[in-house]
Amino acid sequence: MRTMVSETPVQATSSRLSKKPKRFRRRHNGAGYLFLSPWLIGFFVFTLLPILASLFLAFTQYDILTLPNWIGFENFDKMLFHDRRFWRSMRATFYYVFTAIPLRLVFALIVAMLLNTGRRLVPVYRAMYYAPSIVGGSVAVAVMWREIFGPNGLINFLLALFGIPGLAWLGDPRTAIWTLILLAAWQFGSPMLIFLAGLKQIPTELYESASIDGAARWSQFAHITIPMLTPVILFNLVMQIIAGFMVFTQAFIITSGTGAPLDTTLLYSLYLYRRAFETFQMGYGSAMAWMLLLIIAFFTALIFKSSQYWVFYESKGGE
Repeated sequence: MRTMVSETPVQATSSRLSKKPKRFRRRHNGAGYLFLSPWLIGFFVFTLLPILASLFLAFTQYDILTLPNWIGFENFDKMLFHDRRFWRSMRATFYYVFTAIPLRLVFALIVAMLLNTGRRLVPVYRAMYYAPSIVGGSVAVAVMWREIFGPNGLINFLLALFGIPGLAWLGDPRTAIWTLILLAAWQFGSPMLIFLAGLKQIPTELYESASIDGAARWSQFAHITIPMLTPVILFNLVMQIIAGFMVFTQAFIITSGTGAPLDTTLLYSLYLYRRAFETFQMGYGSAMAWMLLLIIAFFTALIFKSSQYWVFYESKGGE
């Protein structure tokens, strides 16, 4: 006897649609595109067209008031070989990214491991630690941070309690960039939640077996926790590197948009803003934006390329 297999609702609907005339199917597809049209319009008008316009303006001299004048690669030549402030902004940005991002990820992992317990009030602590990441990029927090490190701010007040003279944190080239780095490290809530989710996916049987074999806590962390977390570390590292190169609000508010002192806090996005919107060199600003895209793409590709040597995927047997 031939077994009768009932169709699922999706299969039945697909079968009925396939039997309809082509005119009906086109009308059915048209309804789908109609519902997608708000997103499609937004994508083409507010994303794709501005990207293409920026690419065109990168090869022009454009000041908003006059029509763009095609100059080829002159913006890039000026940027790379004749603009000293461009290289100072690059130095400040690289110092910021490769100092702040590791600190943020380390703090995030430490706090995630502390919260990966069954103790009471853990959800409350989790929300408290995540709060700085929600408001960390706001103007209000940047203003608060500027006041904390001001001449009469909280930091100098605490130093005075121990008889230590206060410092000009924002006016000293040696410490100004560290105010931005510490603010970035304080905003570890988002990677912390991702680390916490990754920690909860590690089988407890691995730790139990290691404990039976006499492995110490540090050995368990080095040989179980870190290898099993490497996919999460890869994700957090890529996302934080991209966000680090594009930091703007904190540097703009804390340094009043100047990058002072001596351009030590002149991050790349801040310098791009000053070129494009203060001196109205929109063509030059567009060229800087595309250079930033290339820099981010290079480091992202480098991280992904290196991941084959240090990221452990359980489904691939650790390859």
